[in-house]
Amino acid sequence: MFKVIKTDQFQLALEEIVLYIAQDNVDAELNLDERIHAQVDRLADPNFPRRKGRVQGTMELVAHPNYIVVLQQSKGVVTVLNVIHVAKTYP
Repeated sequence: MFKVIKTDQFQLALEEIVLYIAQDNVDAELNLDERIHAQVDRLADPNFPRRKGRVQGTMELVAHPNYIVVLQQSKGVVTVLNVIHVAKTYP
């Protein structure tokens, strides 16, 4: 099992996303927030799917068809760096 650390950058990015969505649909905002946090928490399981990241040294979790969580993984620790919309140019 890995220890999962959520960075301030991840928390702020997710907050911005859900606040934007909440302007039109509060239920969708709540569902997305819960879905992404639940999947990030499951990164503690080394067998939970993730893929090689587009930036060297990172990995990615497709937490929703529209959102990717960027992370780094080292011995025993998963550091959650950011969450981005798939349409956003990254890196």
